[in-house]
Amino acid sequence: MQQQPPLLGDVFCQCRSAEPEDSSPFPPSKPPGPRQPAAPGPSCDICGGPEQEHRLKVLFQILDVNQDGGICVNDLTIGLKKLGVHRTELELKKIVKAGDKDLDGQLDFEEFVHYLRDHEKKLRLVFKSLDKKNDGHIDSQEIMQSLRDLGVNISEEQAEKILRSMDKNGTMTIDWNEWRDYHLLHPAGNIPEIILYWKHSTIFDVGESLTVPDEFTAEEKKTGMWWRHLVAGGGAGAVSRTCTAPLDRLKVLMQVHASKSNSMHISGGFTQMIREGGVRSLWRGNGINVIKIGPESAIKFMAYEKIKRLIGSNQETLGIAERLVAGSLAGVIAQSSIYPMEVLKTRLALRKTGQFSGILDCAKHIFKREGGAAFYKGYVPNMLGIIPYAGIDLAVYETLKNSWLQRFATDSADPGVFVLLACGTTSSTCGQLASYPLALVRTRMQAQATLEGGPQMSMTGLFKHIVKTEGATGLYRGLAPNFMKVIPSVSISYVVYEHLKIYLGVQSR
Repeated sequence: MQQQPPLLGDVFCQCRSAEPEDSSPFPPSKPPGPRQPAAPGPSCDICGGPEQEHRLKVLFQILDVNQDGGICVNDLTIGLKKLGVHRTELELKKIVKAGDKDLDGQLDFEEFVHYLRDHEKKLRLVFKSLDKKNDGHIDSQEIMQSLRDLGVNISEEQAEKILRSMDKNGTMTIDWNEWRDYHLLHPAGNIPEIILYWKHSTIFDVGESLTVPDEFTAEEKKTGMWWRHLVAGGGAGAVSRTCTAPLDRLKVLMQVHASKSNSMHISGGFTQMIREGGVRSLWRGNGINVIKIGPESAIKFMAYEKIKRLIGSNQETLGIAERLVAGSLAGVIAQSSIYPMEVLKTRLALRKTGQFSGILDCAKHIFKREGGAAFYKGYVPNMLGIIPYAGIDLAVYETLKNSWLQRFATDSADPGVFVLLACGTTSSTCGQLASYPLALVRTRMQAQATLEGGPQMSMTGLFKHIVKTEGATGLYRGLAPNFMKVIPSVSISYVVYEHLKIYLGVQSR
């Protein structure tokens, strides 16, 4: 008689379901101490020792339908059906993609175990976050409350529907085993994705608006809360940029005028600016830099939402690759729309005392002398800089987030404000570092007409000229004041953002 395949729940230990950390099917990261049994009698013969490895091998063999040492999407489809688990092809593709480290289209045993370990750790954090009463069970009220805290309002009927999809014994509550068995071979849908998603870009303004736009929930869009977040972020950016404007102007001056023959240091640069135009000259170009925050944020947000729909994503939160594509395209559209303001900012920062009476006078002067094309000088390197900036910002942020979740998260997936600020600051700094040479070339191209007798070079010509005359370090002129303003920029924008949120009645996420 042929042996029947076990159900998915049978592969895992079912003892002590109220304590998720003790019911894990995987070996702990540290050697465990002596197990205390939940009740008198022999300790569980599944939880300990080589049985753990054996259970994982059994599960792998069941799912490896053609016994070739790897689990592909087709194997998962057939193998999970044997276990009584049904998933869509898209969900199975997500599982394979998430665990496939060597990109061969399938999971070997090592990749399979790594995926399950990582995924179960995240599921445990989400379970603890949802279990408000800390009784080892989740009910409909706890689901409603947790999502309400994240700005997502659902009805009790919807919460009960979520429960019924996971509830095996009809109690209308979910214990750890039910939660794990439902989600472990499921690509973290809905609730886990929402809870493990950290929003960060709104509160970071370091002067370069190349970050991927923030995500807003359907509830935030419906209630109009999204524009309050944008207004709070814009106000925070305005204050932050104004406070750090002297460092920003010094960066522009060093990018354009500093060279091997004309060494410009931070103290000397400030002295030169004050001597030429007084203390007020430290804020030249800041007015247009603040004004462009509003239209740029609005255009980027609208473009991002439109692109999300065009790429066919109706998910609450996008994957990293989708966010990079949608965010980069939205950045290109927003930057293209307000790029003349970028040129004006550079020209106003470089102007001498009395050269222009204001923003409009500067614009008229440029148009009269150089024509309309002058407002798009440096456009190409600026657009090219969006991809490495946004890509590295996202990649570093996700890496830091996952590292924190793996090493330090125990009772909650919420890292707290200081971890968020540290991750966001580090990722933004790495993004800036990667795109800085393109930003420098952009600024030089914007300023070429202000240099009397200077050549009007193309992007590639300017790159070659800088490397030839100044070396590779020439591509990083002005980097010191640029990095000096990162920490004060983030700190100021965060404090102002939090105060503006309270004033505007924005709910915490």
